[in-house]
Amino acid sequence: MNNHTIEVEQLTKRFGDFTAVDHIDFTVKQGEIFGFLGANGAGKSTTIRMLCALLQPTEGTARVGGHDITDAPEKVKESIGYMSQRFSLYEDLTVEENIHFFGRVYGLTDAGLRERKAWVLSMANLHGRETSITGTLPGGWKQRLALGCAVLHRPRIVFLDEPTSGVDPLMRRTFWELINELSGEGVTVLVTTHFLEEAEYCNDLILINAGHIIAKGSPKELKSDHIKTPILELQCSNVIEAMSRIEQEPWALETSVFGTNLHVSVSDEASARSGIRKIVEQNDMKLYSIDRITPSLEDVFLYLLDRESEKKETMG
Repeated sequence: MNNHTIEVEQLTKRFGDFTAVDHIDFTVKQGEIFGFLGANGAGKSTTIRMLCALLQPTEGTARVGGHDITDAPEKVKESIGYMSQRFSLYEDLTVEENIHFFGRVYGLTDAGLRERKAWVLSMANLHGRETSITGTLPGGWKQRLALGCAVLHRPRIVFLDEPTSGVDPLMRRTFWELINELSGEGVTVLVTTHFLEEAEYCNDLILINAGHIIAKGSPKELKSDHIKTPILELQCSNVIEAMSRIEQEPWALETSVFGTNLHVSVSDEASARSGIRKIVEQNDMKLYSIDRITPSLEDVFLYLLDRESEKKETMG
């Protein structure tokens, strides 16, 4: 039995000579949180807009909730909720007015709107703020209100495009708790993000770069399938200089800075540990710790981007 609520086949979008999305394929199961991961400009928002039947594809097709995005765009729009990357509510309206406006757009009856308004106010923690002008709310409250308005009509599929952009870490965590609640109720959630730590919350992921899908799988699969070599995390003084010295060594396969630490993918752990200590001593730096770590999604993403770059250089 096919339980896919989103099916994408060779979906492509060109703007003149520029290909924003290039023949991508993927499916999303009912009730899962599906992450669409990539840097700004990778093609995430363009894909979302096509799947929401807001943008006509150049080639390929997709079915959303059983409806073809080209042949039945209005049916697609009726079956989904959509929260755009830019704040999607009317900032000069009150909280209550925004809820009423979107409720009417979605065709809710008076009784249905009263019920869902109570739910949104509770979910967004906005009781007592009904008459507040939306533009005056803190960013996290705005985002929760936007999510509430996007799912007022209880859609079975929700598209969230960079939903936590500009929100502080605590509010981001709260927002993801709401996303998990929706998934627990059987709602399919497709979420785009460039926050790699957020992607850990997803059941499955796609990594997209320059319009191409470069990897698919669960967070665990992506880590285990693509990075086979040990990764060492260094805490030391002068991280940038340490990286410039270490990346010249034959045992150093990949190097990247993570906050104040340095991650080094190595061919041989014993040689790397010895070599790192030698480099630190010779350059009057302080070494606080060397630990082998499980690769993060950021490690995977950087590794895959390096592979893509090498492919292009080879082909060029």
